[in-house]
Amino acid sequence: MTVTSAAKPTAERPRLWPMSVEAYHVLGEAGLIPKHTELLYGQVFQKMSKSPIHSGLVLRLLRWFQAAVPPGWHVRPEQPLTCADSEPEPDLAVVQGREEEFWQAHPRTAALVVEVCVNTHEHDRSKLRAYAAAGVNEVWFVLGPEQQLEVHRRLRDGSYAERIRRGPGDVLLSEAVPTIRVDLDALFGK
Repeated sequence: MTVTSAAKPTAERPRLWPMSVEAYHVLGEAGLIPKHTELLYGQVFQKMSKSPIHSGLVLRLLRWFQAAVPPGWHVRPEQPLTCADSEPEPDLAVVQGREEEFWQAHPRTAALVVEVCVNTHEHDRSKLRAYAAAGVNEVWFVLGPEQQLEVHRRLRDGSYAERIRRGPGDVLLSEAVPTIRVDLDALFGK
């Protein structure tokens, strides 16, 4: 078991300007925030374009997760989670409640969040602190080039107490949403 902590987003991602979650919402609704951004730790960051492998992995997981989530839960693809000073848009988030419950405000937490990492490993890992602060139970990083899945779970004192990696031949069962099971060979097309 290892304790993980996340650094702030790296300088390789262009920062636009600092702001609060409330200001981000107001300016976004007024059309004054550029498209393809997310708020992390009070800074607005441009999001990277998605490679075909990134899109393929997200779509495959989305289909599997939608078939696996229990009644009263839903899967949110690339939708915001509102945290104290951040509003990340994970590739997938499994949230308890019906979609209609979030028409007035974005969810403030999720049971499981998935980030697909093809060339954004550092940036995606920088979101761990925001997810931990929001009480997200489990975070998965799908490491495309490595064909591995990195799991952070067991929230303790603002960080994740457990970090594990799984690779080819492994099957991963989510602790946060036990109906979700992923065969890594099938995920990576083997």
